Amino acid sequence: MPKTSPILKIGNKEFSSRLLTGTGKYRSIQLMQKSIKSAKCEIVTVAVRRIQTNESGHQGLIEAINWKEVWMLPNTAGCSNAEEAVRVARLGRELAKIAGQEDNNFVKLEVIPDKKYLLPDPFGTLEAAEQLIKEGFIVLPYINSDPIIAKKLEEIGCATVMPLGSPIGSAQGLKNAANIAMIIENANIPIIVDAGIGVPSEASQALEMGADAVLVNSAIALAQNPVLMAEAFADATAAGRKAFLSGRLNQRTYAMPSSPINGIISKK
Repeated sequence: MPKTSPILKIGNKEFSSRLLTGTGKYRSIQLMQKSIKSAKCEIVTVAVRRIQTNESGHQGLIEAINWKEVWMLPNTAGCSNAEEAVRVARLGRELAKIAGQEDNNFVKLEVIPDKKYLLPDPFGTLEAAEQLIKEGFIVLPYINSDPIIAKKLEEIGCATVMPLGSPIGSAQGLKNAANIAMIIENANIPIIVDAGIGVPSEASQALEMGADAVLVNSAIALAQNPVLMAEAFADATAAGRKAFLSGRLNQRTYAMPSSPINGIISKK
């Protein structure tokens, strides 16, 4: 699908919203529900392991979301190797079926052995992605902003790649903008910037660069007013996409007058 299409196509599904959100870190289920609605998102990611273990804040989460209105994106958060991620992905597919999405084979693939910086393992991600693709999954891998691994994952059949802007939850913004730009330039699949976005202007920046979507969780869930922040991210994402489609003014070394100089009255 061309970059200028109004539709975001991932695998066999089509979406109009360019903002994906999560379900973690909210102060209450009610705030989460209102924020998801305010974000106008069509894809919501859920941590399979946290739901499976009834982790604090995740009890009743599946029942709290209207899965007829939003598409579930199960994720393998908490997995430190490929084998574990594949197993959790299979559980996520069953979770989607329980939610009524019988044809949902989506998985946000996360393989993160590093507990300090929470950086994804490119080798484990590639190994898990290959196996999951063989099993018919629509794989959305979370990766470092590495153009080489991004292209390799595209070549083996991933539906998107999701490079980080900066470490998860850091709110540092697009520290890896140059690498993300290279990934976007060379990709034939959607690019979704995931992790590190702290304010709506950074989400807008990602879309202005040509990213197809952004995934934002912490910046919304941990805001003083998550519902209002979700709305702000929805607006910023839409604005960033419009700016990309409009074609920005090229940067220049020198100034250029806004008004024409022809016809200026000169002293004789």
